[in-house]
Amino acid sequence: MLKLTNVNTKIGGFHAIHDVSLEIKQGEFVALLGGNGAGKTTLFRTIAGILNPISGTIEFKGKEIHRKPAHKIVALGLSLCPEGRQLFPQLPVYKNLLLGAYHRKDKKGINETLEEVYELFPILKERRKQLAGTFSGGEQQMLAIARALMSKPDLLLLDEPSMGLAPQLVDSIAEVISNLNKKGMTIFLSEQNAQIALMITQRGYVLENGHLVLEGSSRDLLNNEKVKKAYLGT
Repeated sequence: MLKLTNVNTKIGGFHAIHDVSLEIKQGEFVALLGGNGAGKTTLFRTIAGILNPISGTIEFKGKEIHRKPAHKIVALGLSLCPEGRQLFPQLPVYKNLLLGAYHRKDKKGINETLEEVYELFPILKERRKQLAGTFSGGEQQMLAIARALMSKPDLLLLDEPSMGLAPQLVDSIAEVISNLNKKGMTIFLSEQNAQIALMITQRGYVLENGHLVLEGSSRDLLNNEKVKKAYLGT
């Protein structure tokens, strides 16, 4: 479904992503691990079309997308839930959600998707008229994921969804994400929290200083001594 071949990205003069090649098949749940500054967000923004690679190719469902603008990539079925949530704090919940479906013209389908995300996150329905900026961190993360789902993605990129959340909320978010994958959604999850990421995904990649340095099944990565030392604190 998603294939990167020798992708390089620069931000200003800084070479942030170096010759990254990876592949994600339909229905998979894959982790991207790495510490702060490893390049995870840059890679996700490159895949989503927010940043342009200086070389390499990105294919989605067999079509090259690395020269397409972000809104065209969303319309193809690839949605990014960004790091830091990036909500519209002065807009109510339901308007934030509708902005996630801005490219869709099927009003009936949009309303159906709205009900689906309300079922996933009932608190969003209860507080649909509340300003997003008044939500707690956990509630804002739920809203950010729900907004990304409003585009009806075939592939969901989740960038650091557990950042800044209490452990109980992290577990709750992880359960929702896992259930989305069980229902057939392909998910690429970027996380500093390697423990939670490798517990819910099938396989993973490790990114260090913009280079992919490891890949394997989630179980193998959990037992890898380098991963244990660098990301699991053991």
